[in-house]
Amino acid sequence: MAQGSQRRQGARRTAPRNNNQGRNTARSNGRGRGRDDSGVIPQLARAVREVEAAVERRSIDPAVRTKFQVVALLAREERTRIKTDTELTEGKRGEELKRLDGIATILAQTAARDSRLFELLDENAMITDAAKALIRELKTKGGMDVPEEDVVEEAEADPDAPPAPVEKRVIPQAVRARQLANPFLVPDFAAAAHKKSRHSELARWELLGPLFRSFEEADGGGIACMPLPAPIPVRVPEGLELMQHQAGTIAAAAAGHRSFLLADEPGLGKTAQALLAAQAANAYPLLVVVPNVVKTNWAREAERWTPRHPATVIHGDGDSIDGFADIIIVNYEILDRHVGWLKELGFKGMVVDEAHFIKNKTSQRSQHVLEIAASIRERMARPLLMALTGTPLINDIDDFRAIWQFLGWIDDRRPLGALMDALEEKGLTPLDPGFFPSARRAVIDQGIVRRRKIDVAKDIPQRRIADMPVELDGEAGRSIRAAERELTRRLVTRYDSAVATRKPGHHEHDLSGIDHELVRRVATWEREDTEESTGENVFGLMRRIGQAKAELAADYTAQLARSVGKVVFFAKHVDVMDAAQELFEKRGIKYSSIRGDQTPKVREKNIEAFLKDPDVAVIVCSLTAAGVGINLQVASNVVLAELSWTAAEQTQAIDRVHRIGQDQPVTAWRVIAAQTIEARIADLIDSKAGLAARALDGSDEDAVSSADLQTEAMVGLLTAALEAR
Repeated sequence: MAQGSQRRQGARRTAPRNNNQGRNTARSNGRGRGRDDSGVIPQLARAVREVEAAVERRSIDPAVRTKFQVVALLAREERTRIKTDTELTEGKRGEELKRLDGIATILAQTAARDSRLFELLDENAMITDAAKALIRELKTKGGMDVPEEDVVEEAEADPDAPPAPVEKRVIPQAVRARQLANPFLVPDFAAAAHKKSRHSELARWELLGPLFRSFEEADGGGIACMPLPAPIPVRVPEGLELMQHQAGTIAAAAAGHRSFLLADEPGLGKTAQALLAAQAANAYPLLVVVPNVVKTNWAREAERWTPRHPATVIHGDGDSIDGFADIIIVNYEILDRHVGWLKELGFKGMVVDEAHFIKNKTSQRSQHVLEIAASIRERMARPLLMALTGTPLINDIDDFRAIWQFLGWIDDRRPLGALMDALEEKGLTPLDPGFFPSARRAVIDQGIVRRRKIDVAKDIPQRRIADMPVELDGEAGRSIRAAERELTRRLVTRYDSAVATRKPGHHEHDLSGIDHELVRRVATWEREDTEESTGENVFGLMRRIGQAKAELAADYTAQLARSVGKVVFFAKHVDVMDAAQELFEKRGIKYSSIRGDQTPKVREKNIEAFLKDPDVAVIVCSLTAAGVGINLQVASNVVLAELSWTAAEQTQAIDRVHRIGQDQPVTAWRVIAAQTIEARIADLIDSKAGLAARALDGSDEDAVSSADLQTEAMVGLLTAALEAR
């Protein structure tokens, strides 16, 4: 039976690719058209053979990539439908699944010929309008019903049109106000003064391929970092300190350099460098495009480093933004709604964080970013453009393409402007032995800045905790905020009742009218009562917050793992660990775990896998089970997905990697839910850690209990509510 199946699949694979011949054969043999040509599977079979033929001819244009992605998506969808269709007989189900297996085999073998196709199978790969239109077309040809809303949304889809449908785009009211306040936005025509490219021998060469290869053939080429000027004095807000390597980038911007591929390793302060470079270049208004998980952190860092330049964050349709802000922050996921007005606002600078997100030029987010950058360059002669990523190359050297195009160094066909001038001045062609090192240097000098932690170790602390604020969206976030409001309401009601029943003449309040001793007693009563009841207490709120941000913390861990290698992920609760592991599996990130219910043998096996297997990028650890007694110093980055209740517990977790023998500075990324009680508790934990340090570094393990922190957190909630009345 298996051999017969293989022969049938082989027959389909080796069938003549002449479509007319295939149709004539079908007519002549008269075999069941209902079996072979009905449904979506025959449509997928034809499409996958067309993709296979194109790849064999090395003719992989965007249309072929789109067809490859659509076949994979529909095959996956069809497999799920067949498995759950109760009306199919077992024989028919088996036959259909075998046909899908044949399609999957061709997809895999085709992708093996060009590894760039694999990225289209990633769950985060963008589905373009062209792909959506093809999905609808194949479904329709296969006799499937296409939902009416899909037809309405994509009726005007055109593969050559801009990616975002016009009907999805918005213009926030605050932006309209800004546009009306400055209706005469004059383009900067100074770009015309740039010298034209000379008619040299290089003009006849295809240069992009050799430029990319110059980085593959860079044996002995050293770190890819442009010459940076000597650091200049930079005024930063009180309490902040700029490190020497950061100051070099800012000095380059102050000296007039305007395009940067800032590829420092994570933990070296790329965000601060970008914000201060924009300030040095006076590149306002500034557009910052970021992943959703770091959007809130960018706003926080802007307030810290450049407080004189207000920042605003676009959420959803942008109804709450400040239209007159100097810094506008938007995440990739909603860029399609706002690309229209972002192109017209008149930005003088643009920063793209985690710029490897745009490496797939056929994706919507890449096309939107390039479209906005092109409009900025058309209006401004020398805008500040910065691409930030610790991993500019993920799959192959061609990942540079979209980033270089964003920066204006190249277009689809050739080097541009200063890069072309630099190549021409060398007088070398790709046939000359010295071309490749010379070309690599020319590209680097356009603005590649790359420093490793180990290279600037003297500038950075050996261990630091960096807070990563995230916003809780959706139903979970709304529920948590509602529970926090209800807790605050109960505290205020209890306080008012206590005030109303105390003895006349009792005066313990301050000038604001708040009795702080009573506030503390009310918080203690509330904690003690809710421990005995089903009411929502701080402990329960914190657990729900941990669950709600689990995927965000795991997403950031995945980004780190792809940037710097091995990462240790800590959580308190099993459900948070489960959610993280599920995301890693979806992303194809290999991991191991340490949990309390493991046998010693399993535990040691998982630790060994993380330490010795280069493919195991993440270890998911329980704070209680893995907080002591193990050595994970093969990593230098820790993600704390949930807050500890004591500074000691947090320190114990970080010390799994910050140990004797660690030759890298250690960074612990503490994921905090912004605008929730968790941020208040984080501050409380930090203040207790400071007290412990002042007490001659004595142990604070038993100094503060979780109950104490819950009480202090409710004191803060109640006090803030009373002050706001």
